[in-house]
Amino acid sequence: MICLVLHPTDSYGQFCGQKGTSNAKKPILFYFNILKCTNPTILINLQCPTTQMCVSKCPDKFATYTEMQLQHKLSKSYWEYYRLFCKPVSQVLRDEDCPSMIVPSRPFFQRCLPDFITLNGTVTVANRTRFKDALEMARSVTELQHAAKGITGLVDTKELGIKIVEDYAKSWTWILILEKNNSSAQAVETFMILPINFLQTTIVCVVCVCVCAGMWYCSMELSQLRLRPGSDVAIIEVGLQTDLQIYLQLTQTWIILCKSVTSILLMLIFLRRRVRVAIALLREASKAIGHIMSTLFYPVITFLLLTVFISYWAVTAVYLASSGEAVYKVMSPDVSCPYANTTCNPEIFNKTNISKATLCLGSQCLFAFYGGETSYHQYLFLLQLSNLLVFLWLVNFSLALEQCTLAGTFASYYWARRKPQDIPPCPLFSSFSRALRYHTGSLAFGALILSVVQLIRIILEYLEQKLKGIDNSLSRFIMHCLKCCFWCLEKLIRYMNHNAYVMVAIYGKNLCTSAREAFFLLMRNVVRVAVLDRVTDFLLFLGKVLIAGGVGVIAFFFFTRKIPVIQEEVPNLNYYWVPLLTVVIGSYLIAHGFFSVYATCVDTLFLCFCDDLERNDGSSEKPFLMSPELHRILGKSSQAR
Repeated sequence: MICLVLHPTDSYGQFCGQKGTSNAKKPILFYFNILKCTNPTILINLQCPTTQMCVSKCPDKFATYTEMQLQHKLSKSYWEYYRLFCKPVSQVLRDEDCPSMIVPSRPFFQRCLPDFITLNGTVTVANRTRFKDALEMARSVTELQHAAKGITGLVDTKELGIKIVEDYAKSWTWILILEKNNSSAQAVETFMILPINFLQTTIVCVVCVCVCAGMWYCSMELSQLRLRPGSDVAIIEVGLQTDLQIYLQLTQTWIILCKSVTSILLMLIFLRRRVRVAIALLREASKAIGHIMSTLFYPVITFLLLTVFISYWAVTAVYLASSGEAVYKVMSPDVSCPYANTTCNPEIFNKTNISKATLCLGSQCLFAFYGGETSYHQYLFLLQLSNLLVFLWLVNFSLALEQCTLAGTFASYYWARRKPQDIPPCPLFSSFSRALRYHTGSLAFGALILSVVQLIRIILEYLEQKLKGIDNSLSRFIMHCLKCCFWCLEKLIRYMNHNAYVMVAIYGKNLCTSAREAFFLLMRNVVRVAVLDRVTDFLLFLGKVLIAGGVGVIAFFFFTRKIPVIQEEVPNLNYYWVPLLTVVIGSYLIAHGFFSVYATCVDTLFLCFCDDLERNDGSSEKPFLMSPELHRILGKSSQAR
C-alpha cells in the first residue's frame, strides 16, 4: 500500500519506469485533469480521481483541449506535441482520450506538477493567472496550487520520512539508554515522594529556584538577541523548520519563554497557601501508594491497551483507505448505446459483444474513477468515521477502566479503620476484577458519551478546514460558536465522568446515579474543591515538565555534541530533533503514567474525605476514617475560606 502511494502508477495499475513493461522509458506520471486532485477523496482513497498516464517528460507548454481543437488544423506540430500526452489509441481521438489541458510542469517525486513562477509578486503559470478548461469554465492559478498541494501532501514526506528513519536507526540505542535512565529516575523519584512529609517545602523551593534561573537565562539571551540584526522576525513568518536553532535566534521565542516562567512564578507566590494544602494532600496520597505499591505499575497495563487500540485503528484505517480500485466504464460515442456508463473489464472488453453491438460501435472500456460501486465503497467515508468512533470509544474505555480500578484501590485504603492492617489483600487486583465484572457497562456508557462529543469536535474541525475559502462571516461565527460549545461540553463530560467513576468504584452504583451524587457532593464542598483541584493538578504538571525538561536538556547537549567527553560516540544525524523529541515525549509520557496514579489517588481521597464528613461526625459511634492530619489541614482550609 505504501509503495502504491509513493511510487507513481498509471490508471491501469502499472508502475511508471518499471523495466520489462511499456512504461520502461516513461518514469514520470502525468495527470489528465490535475484540478480534480483537490477532491477530498484523495485523502480517503490515497489516489487522485483522474486519468493518470506515464510519460517520458513533463509538458513545457500551456494549452487546453479547446485550443488544440481550434489550432491543430493550422499547425500540425502543435497537435503532434499535444498528442504526446494523450492515450495511445486510434488516430481518431475522442475528448476523453486527451487531457483537459497541459501546463508547463516539472517532475516532483516522479509526478508532473505545475511550474509556478512569481512575477511582480503574482504567482503565474506560463505568464497566465487565469484560463479556461475543456468545459469553458474559468479557472485560476490558485486552483492549480491547491491541486498540486493535494498531490504533494501524499508524497512530499517521503524524503523527510527516510531521513527520520535513518536517524532512528542510528540513535535508537541512545534513546533507549536515556529512557531507561529516565525510568530509573522515576523509580527513585517515587521513593522520594513516598516520604514527602519531609520534602513538602523542598519541592516548591526547587521549582521556584528553577523558575528564577529560567527567568535569568531568558533575560540574558533576550538582551543579547536585541542587538543582533534580523532577530526580530516573527515565528509565524519563519514557519515550520527542522533546525530548532533557528527559533532560538528569535527574540519572540525568548519573550514567550520569559512570560511563561514569570506566570509560573507569580502563580506559586499568590497561591502559596493553597500549594501547602495541595502538598499535604499529596503527602496523604503518598502514604496510600506506599502501602499499595502495585498501583504504580498499573499505567503499564493502560499503555499496552492503548498500543493495541491504536494499532487496530491505524491498520483498519489504512486498509479502508487503500481498498479503492480502478473502476472502468463503457464510453460510447452514441448516447443510445444500452451499455453506456456500465462497468467493464478492459482486459476482456474486446472479446465481448458490447463493442460489436450496432448501437455501441466505437465504444471503449475506459477508466472512470477510483473507488467502487458497491455499497461498501459508497459508504467508505462513513466507515472511516465509524472506525474513528470505535477507536475513541476504546481509548476512553481503557482510561475509564484505569480510573475506576485505581479509585477502588485507594478507596479500600481510605475506608480501612486501621491502616494498613485492615486493607484487604491484593486490593488492586480485587478492584480490577470488580470493575470488569460489575462496572463494564457504566464505564462503556461514559466512554461512549465522551467519544461521541469528541467525534463531533473532529467533524467540526474538518468542516472548518473546508469552509476556510468561503468568505461568509455568519458561517464562521456559527462554526466558532459550535466549536466553543462542544469544547466546553467535552471538558464538562470528562470531569463528570472522572468523578462518577470514583463513585462507581466506591459504592457500585450505575453511572448516572454516581455522576449525580458526585456532582452534588462536590457542590456541597465547592470551597474545598476550589482550594485543591486545580492547584494539585498544577503541581503534578510542574513535576512532569521538570522531568521531561531535565531529560530533554541532557539529550540536547548529547545529540548536539556539546558534551566533550562523549563527542565521538554521538552518531551523525540529519535532524538532531528527531531523537530529542522522542526522548522528551517519552519522558513526559513516563512521568505522566507515574503522576496519573497520584492524581487519581488525590481525587479519590478527596471525594472519600467529603463523604466521610457527611456520613460521620467524629463521635465514638460514627468516627472519622480520615487521618487526623488530613482532617486538621482540610478542615482549617475550608474554615479559612
